[in-house]
Amino acid sequence: MSEIIDIAIVGGGPAGLTAALYGARARAKTVVFETALPGGQIITTDWIENYPGMPEGLNGARIGELMHAHAEKFGAEFRTFAPIEEIRPEGGGFRLVSDDGEALARTVILCTGATPRRLGIPGEAEYTGRGVSWCATCDGALFRGKVVAVVGGGDAALEEAMFLTKFAEKVHLIHRRGEFRATKCIQERALANEKIKVHYSRVPIEILGHEGKVNAVVLEATDGSPDETLALDGIFEFVGVHPNSELVRDLAELADGGWVKVNGSMETTCAGLYAAGDVTDTPLKQVVTAAGQGATAAFEALRYLDSGVCPL
Repeated sequence: MSEIIDIAIVGGGPAGLTAALYGARARAKTVVFETALPGGQIITTDWIENYPGMPEGLNGARIGELMHAHAEKFGAEFRTFAPIEEIRPEGGGFRLVSDDGEALARTVILCTGATPRRLGIPGEAEYTGRGVSWCATCDGALFRGKVVAVVGGGDAALEEAMFLTKFAEKVHLIHRRGEFRATKCIQERALANEKIKVHYSRVPIEILGHEGKVNAVVLEATDGSPDETLALDGIFEFVGVHPNSELVRDLAELADGGWVKVNGSMETTCAGLYAAGDVTDTPLKQVVTAAGQGATAAFEALRYLDSGVCPL
């Protein structure tokens, strides 16, 4: 008889790592399937300062490492698979399929998170990796002494703009509205930074380049003022995310935008299938909420297993 996993977790961000901790600690056979380093999107975040109990803040990648070690300590298994390509119901449970093999699980917790959205403007694809980036932590050091732009108006955009000032000579902060939607304390720090120049009511419409690298961005005004072209060396985009929910598109109900619909118990509309973290339709996308959802999903999966409903 082939191996049967009690709780299969797809994705190793804060939601998946917390679910792994709770599942393994309850002595369920818990396996996390991940294709990259533990932590998910937080490994691209320089500093997280709003996680309870960490008043001084901590590097995102370090938080991922600590969460991984904590889950592993209690017996969670981590398998670096090729991306899971299919989750299909089988025998009352689920079969997970990838190029590296297959696995049979009694329950599944989807923690695949979300992917940064693109602007979809001319020059973006052409200059990706040549001045266009979605990760200041990854690429910021490449722009030491240079001029860059950050597009967006939320917490991530302003925090990454401040991080980039460690390297760049100037950071243009571009936002389509007349005010930011970021948390007020983050706004205050960003606006007080002398290296940051704010461009309200502006939308990038084209990224220009020279000799294979970004050298300018064209901004369209949304308030009736003249358009402008900014000379720069790089552009970082933080304009929202797209849920990675394709695996369950035919299994569970999705909300507008592709987010997985869950109830307060992190249950989807498919029995035995749970979702947690940024892939769900819950409004607040933070490390602390992802961790809480991961814990809830694992707790409910354990209850499901104890009920004897699953025949596997």
